[in-house]
Parts: sequence; C-alpha cells; structure tokens
Amino acid sequence: MKINTLKYNSVQKIEIIKVKDNTSFPYTDDISVEEPLEIRISFGSESYRETKNLSVTMRTPGNDRELTAGFLYTEGIIEDPKQIRNVQHAQEACSRTSENVIIVELAEGFVPQLMKTDRNFYTTSSCGVCGKGSIESIRTVSAFHKLEKEKITLNLETIYQLSEKLKSFQDNFSATGGIHASGIFDLEGNLLAVREDVGRHNALDKLIGYAVFTDQLPLKHKILVLSGRASFELVQKAAMAGIPVIAAIGAPSSLAVDLAKEFDITLLGFLRDNRFNIYHSGTNFEIKNLI
Repeated sequence: MKINTLKYNSVQKIEIIKVKDNTSFPYTDDISVEEPLEIRISFGSESYRETKNLSVTMRTPGNDRELTAGFLYTEGIIEDPKQIRNVQHAQEACSRTSENVIIVELAEGFVPQLMKTDRNFYTTSSCGVCGKGSIESIRTVSAFHKLEKEKITLNLETIYQLSEKLKSFQDNFSATGGIHASGIFDLEGNLLAVREDVGRHNALDKLIGYAVFTDQLPLKHKILVLSGRASFELVQKAAMAGIPVIAAIGAPSSLAVDLAKEFDITLLGFLRDNRFNIYHSGTNFEIKNLI
C-alpha cells in the first residue's frame, strides 16, 4: 500500500561534541530543520489585485503549498478549495528568501474577511495560537459542524495499533527526536497520509492541505492520530476538516476536551502500550470488543 509521506529533506547534519559518562568525543548529529515561512495572499479583480502579508510561521521546509492551504482553510480564511486559484513560492531575487515566501492567489472576485478575524497571525513552531486576540476569535465555526453524525465503529485492536503504525512512518522523528507528526487513517486502521513538522499545528495543516488539494474534505470517515499532545488548536483544525475521531499519543488540554465536546469529536489520549483514555465519546461512536 502506498502511503503519502513527506517528500523533502527535513533533517540537517551538524558536528557536535557528545558527552557520555566522563568522556567526550566528536559526533555527527541529525537535527530538525526550522525556517520561517511568510504567507502572502493576493485577491481582488483581474484589473486590481491586492497583496497582503498574512502570517509568518516557523516550520520544517517541505509541503509548503499544503501547509499554506491547510492554514487558510482551518483558520476560516477560505471556505472552499475552489477559492484558491494558485499557490507558489515568491520569485524573489534571493533564492533563499523565495523558498521562505509563499503567495496564494485567491479566485477572482473572492475577498477574504480578514478584518473580522481579530487575529495576529504571527505563530511559532511551538504554539499555533500565540498572539491571537482571544479564545473566542479562534472558535471558527466548521462548515461541517452541522453534518449529521454517522455511525463510527472501531475495533479495539485497530485503535491499539494506530500509534505504532504512525511511529513507523516518522522517519524524521527517528532521526532527530525533535519533530511532530499527524497521520490520517481509515476506519480499518490503514495509514493514508502522514506529515511531519517542528510545529505540531503545521504538521496538521500540511495534512489538511493535502486533503484540500486532493478533494477529500470533509474527512468524515477518518481517524486523526497525533504524535504528541492534543491541544485546543489541533482539535479546532480537526473540526474544520470534519474529522470525527482524534487519537493522541500524549495528553489533551482542558480546552481541547471542551472543544471536542462542543464539536462532538471523539477524543482519545495517552494512546500507547495497549492503553488509552477516552476524554469524549462522540455521538454514534462505538468500540468493538471493549468490555
């Protein structure tokens, strides 16, 4: 089975001094690459296009088009993939700069309601909601929130296998120990796509951007597996994509649990070593073989 994985080199080799017990020695180490990505949007009529700087996010280079599309979609700036006409890196004089600037051309006549967002879109790799005006300003209403909840039935053994399956495709984490992953699985536990990034929210935006470009939204029969903790921002992004089940290898935050209940998303945490906690069981969700 072909898995859609990260295609770019996200690891850099550096020379360090390694210390063990009472000795030190030269060592070639692998570290995660982290660089800024500036997102610009172009919108308006053919006769007059306006360009605005929207966000700077610290990310692992690679899958930048997916990251950008996923970011615009999960933040509610676009509501339909057709509102994106083109996404490409800027044609700057310096090649290094152009790799870190991406421009989104929105469809002719579509004007995003940026003034209503009340947000400061400077984000860091550790926190996707840093700088935003208030919690209320990021409670973006999902286009799929009112869809009728369908029956979701998972085998217990399928759930137990999710974390190990995700880990087996985390090549960059294995090399560096410093990168997050988000994976999409079907209800039989097959891994369909995975994205890695130094920022957990970027990894998920890349994954949802992949779904945007492949016309898979809403992801209503899919499971999202997170390599770390489940934060408010990740649950919010999952809700925007119509994901009904989230399984995190780490712990959820209190706001993540609250939002999962608000959007009726099944939220599992501490998924490892044949155990997990159920923080919210969504409507029509069932686990087979669970006593």
